[in-house]
Amino acid sequence: MENASPIKSPCILVCAIEPNSGHCYGCGRSRDEIAGWMSYSHQQRDEIMEALPERVSKLERRPRRVTKRQRLREAPPKRRDTLDLSSQ
Repeated sequence: MENASPIKSPCILVCAIEPNSGHCYGCGRSRDEIAGWMSYSHQQRDEIMEALPERVSKLERRPRRVTKRQRLREAPPKRRDTLDLSSQ
């Protein structure tokens, strides 16, 4: 029985495509390369992986997503008016 080695992958689980270049922000591969990765030979994958650092360095960085927690932390605290029960 042949000992199958794991397939190398540049994926870092940051999967989003930069619209101008069509390359993934995380790994630098194109959609076609991502889709065909399992069918490529070891040599083809190695050739693509050699080109990825340069591709990733040229991608326009996505603006960081502002989470609800960050918005709340940066917002001034809301003023809480006290409830006046004396008028009832």
